[in-house]
Amino acid sequence: MLTTLADQGRISLTVIDAETPDGESLIGRHRPALFPLVLLDDDFFSAGRLPRRKLAATLGLAKSAV
Repeated sequence: MLTTLADQGRISLTVIDAETPDGESLIGRHRPALFPLVLLDDDFFSAGRLPRRKLAATLGLAKSAV
């Protein structure tokens, strides 16, 4: 879903492997219980299953867009 939004130009998406130095730093800072760890503007948004309605509301998108 995030990839689709990025392909549509609605978001900028950066994927960081958890086993890289940057990934380890993010894990240390946010301590996610589950993956994926999702940040919006460098702030914690979710970990684990992505809450689509919350994402739509946060991005100002119609629920059908996500």
